[in-house]
Amino acid sequence: MNAVKIGLIGLGTVGAGTLEILQRNSRDIAGRAGRDIRVTRAAVQNLAKQRMVDTTGIELTDDPMQVVNDPDIDIVVELIGGDGIAREVVLRAIENGKHVVTANKALIALHGNHIFEKAQEKGLMVAFEAAVAGGIPIIKSLREGLSANRIQWLAGIINGTCNYILTRMEQDGLDFSEVLKEAQSLGYAEADPTFDIEGIDAAHKLTILASIAFGIPLQFDKVYVEGITGVTIDDIRYAGELGFRIKHLGIARRNQDGIELRVHPALIPEQRLIANVDGVMNAALVMADAVGPTLYYGAGAGAEPTGSAVVADIVDVVRALTSDPNNRVPHLAFQPGSLAALPIMHIGQVETAFYLRMSVINRPGVLAAITRIFGDSEISIATILQKGHDAKGKEVTIIMLTQVTPGNYMSNAVEQIEKLDAVTSKITAIRLENLA
Repeated sequence: MNAVKIGLIGLGTVGAGTLEILQRNSRDIAGRAGRDIRVTRAAVQNLAKQRMVDTTGIELTDDPMQVVNDPDIDIVVELIGGDGIAREVVLRAIENGKHVVTANKALIALHGNHIFEKAQEKGLMVAFEAAVAGGIPIIKSLREGLSANRIQWLAGIINGTCNYILTRMEQDGLDFSEVLKEAQSLGYAEADPTFDIEGIDAAHKLTILASIAFGIPLQFDKVYVEGITGVTIDDIRYAGELGFRIKHLGIARRNQDGIELRVHPALIPEQRLIANVDGVMNAALVMADAVGPTLYYGAGAGAEPTGSAVVADIVDVVRALTSDPNNRVPHLAFQPGSLAALPIMHIGQVETAFYLRMSVINRPGVLAAITRIFGDSEISIATILQKGHDAKGKEVTIIMLTQVTPGNYMSNAVEQIEKLDAVTSKITAIRLENLA
């Protein structure tokens, strides 16, 4: 049987890792796929650049459309990222009758509904395991391994940059800005880290996971997104004293009012396994009705971890090349006609416990005024700690943990408390997730 010919769009970090794996493990990969797999053409940005991998026998071009329009190419592997030229490449590949493998979370989160519709019309596969959590097979697990289950919720540490920064802040007492510079120097953060530290990257990934878990269309624009720039050393230290660790989470939960889609920092009880995922590692915790909780852990980025997921997708596509398109695993786990238009909840409707930090003037009646506002807002307080100088008239820090309350109740209470003349700074509010 003839070899399956691959057109590779992008030979950067992930592209090089993918090619390296295909070359090094070619015999095992062919044995699993049932056919040889060969990269015959690749599009690169700079033809003169020296490559870290062997490109012998691969025709290089700086025009991605030459690869996509090549009639001999069976599968187009898109590894350039973004949703500009990458979208054009993928749609042209589908138009030309080629299967697609991509590691592009932004592309899938923003344009996946349209891309999958076009692929469905043509009877083609679009595989995207590498788009979420690098080498962790979380998409395959949700789409296939847990297909007997009704997924109740999932929570993931799905951005390695944020996790690295929070880990270093906690373990070494460094400020956010210090660790961010370090992460940039090590290649864990981009020169412009906005997508990572403001939660956008994690929101792209959560959009994909939630769609597969709950059978809903991709809806990135409805995800609540909050980054880690407001988390301080003090918050991390106080959380530790109370038995929690702060992690940046993507959370999707099904309840009677709809689907929660939210990305934000959260306090997690320190005994939870996911609370102890450190550095650049990723993890996803899934709660399902039949199997209960399952945890998926591993490298969320990097040349070979991500390349591993890309190659696994290529193998899946090769195995399915001769199968009836109607009998393949659906792109978003559920058959297209079964996707449900469940409402996405506003963050104000979402109920969680909260950690609060505020600076106040230490004088009689201040704490009473604060607790009265909470009582009037129907918010119960679980814990109160005072940190700082005890003398009257001095500024002290008040730490509170609340019971579970709707987000809009908390927002209203915080707004009222900040208006008190004894409160000297903006209040930090971080959600608390038990993940039990």
